Amino acid sequence: MPVTSDLIPTLGGEYYCDPAVFRAEQEHIFETMWFCAARSSDIDEPGAFRRIQVGRESVLLVRGQDGELRAFLNICRHRGAMICTESEGQVRRTLRCPYHAWTYALDGKLVAAPNIKSLHDDSGAPIDRVAYGLVPVALREWLGYAWVCLADDPPSFETDVMGAATARLGDPAAIDRYGMERLTVGKRVVYDVAANWKLIVENFMECYHCATIHPELVEVLPEFAGGYAAQYYVGHGAEFGERIAGFTVDGRAGFDPLPDLAPEQDRRYFAITIRPTVFVNLVPDHVILHRMYPMAHDRTIVECDWLYAPDVVRSGGALDHSVELFHRVNEQDFAACERTQPAMSSRAYRKGGVLVPAEHHIAEFHEWTRKRIGEAQC
Repeated sequence: MPVTSDLIPTLGGEYYCDPAVFRAEQEHIFETMWFCAARSSDIDEPGAFRRIQVGRESVLLVRGQDGELRAFLNICRHRGAMICTESEGQVRRTLRCPYHAWTYALDGKLVAAPNIKSLHDDSGAPIDRVAYGLVPVALREWLGYAWVCLADDPPSFETDVMGAATARLGDPAAIDRYGMERLTVGKRVVYDVAANWKLIVENFMECYHCATIHPELVEVLPEFAGGYAAQYYVGHGAEFGERIAGFTVDGRAGFDPLPDLAPEQDRRYFAITIRPTVFVNLVPDHVILHRMYPMAHDRTIVECDWLYAPDVVRSGGALDHSVELFHRVNEQDFAACERTQPAMSSRAYRKGGVLVPAEHHIAEFHEWTRKRIGEAQC
């Protein structure tokens, strides 16, 4: 009979501190899966663009003259110069490489280059302006965000992305009731975290630490003091405390609930992890979405959006008491991750640590990571 234990081994320390492991993750995770790139409304005008890092690639999101949002590799087809070095901006009608002036329409087609009429391919034919256009990247829009995938044959968006929300909430329509695509960004905070991206994911998945470092959160969500996160159970949302009026730093009332919520979604907090790099936090009057950009084995940029009904943002009402709760949670969590990162290279952590029963669901994430990058990489 197999012996069961309350303690389950974690990944070894090299998974968090070895640059070779991070390169394997870039290749086999970030560059093959759907990656949440940007809020679609941030790129809402023709010519607007945003540059993001996906694995080892620079990706350009561009709004076309036809209103369509497209994604391309941010690489000129001539000699490989980066076309846009700014993180975001707006052009009039074309994207122009600053090196040799090869110029592309907003749909990616090559439209101009010095002496372009004299240019021919290796068969002697005039240069094909579509074939020598920008390399396209697969793009889908969902929840008001643009998701990109670098894979030549992208996996099912419905299964891998939308399916993660269904698996967590137990109802495919549950997340739609929050109407995230219709909400407005009331606040955005960008955090530069000196920690491996997996430490941040693991931290978000469990609440064994909540009573220790999140006093404001457990005041609002008392069940978190018991150590079990909402994500531990399918379809479960953590209930607000009896004297708590809203998901705010001091428990006072927030804003009116979003209009389409079901009764069972009121006064509850739901959390979803969409692999590899997205957290969705659902509360009655707003939504908080984190998207991570892993930059190195020990550095992760986290963009956190607080999304509200448009009339709430338009009214100019104070959002501070609403935003402050999860901003504190973020700072507390990221400080814990940064405290953990240096120990990943310690001889004391070569074989990893252990998961207690409240954290057992993290073991599946560890196994998923091993399979994605392959044991041979470590």
